[in-house]
Amino acid sequence: MANVVLVVDMVVGFLEPGRNLYCGDEARRIIPNVKRLIDEERSKGSEVLFICDTHDPDDLEFQMFPVHCIRGTDETEVIAELAGDPGDRIQKRRYSAFFETDLEQRLAALDPDKVIICGVCTDICVMHTTSDARNRDYVVEVPTECVASFDPQAHRYALEHMEKILGAKLVGGMTPTAAPS
Repeated sequence: MANVVLVVDMVVGFLEPGRNLYCGDEARRIIPNVKRLIDEERSKGSEVLFICDTHDPDDLEFQMFPVHCIRGTDETEVIAELAGDPGDRIQKRRYSAFFETDLEQRLAALDPDKVIICGVCTDICVMHTTSDARNRDYVVEVPTECVASFDPQAHRYALEHMEKILGAKLVGGMTPTAAPS
């Protein structure tokens, strides 16, 4: 198998203005980069999995964050710019895409050379998914031009943490110290 691309939370609830947890205009700027990454990896035979934040209405996460991405609403759907891609969708309810999903089994079956992780938010779901992938000994690559967060300082910290502590390889034009501010 070539690679597996995990497209984390590129969903309406995070990337459409006016939503409770809109990640901001900076996050929308990564959409063409993510699209290009998907197209490039597909041309190499890579598998693409869309990880979609999906919560029950009484989820305890709402004690920390505003209500968002409720099961059965359009907020859990992949944004229009990427929705035409045939990649499988995996619904998750916590920060890591591995928690109570079948991602671990899917990756084991696919046996990728590496796992490429992109999407939002760099410091939350991208970082926790990266951590769990590294803890399962996958080679992980994070294209810095394909991740974003609503918190620029946390974005920079997460990139540095993923590289220096988790052992993920950062690729692209941005380094942790040159991330958007």
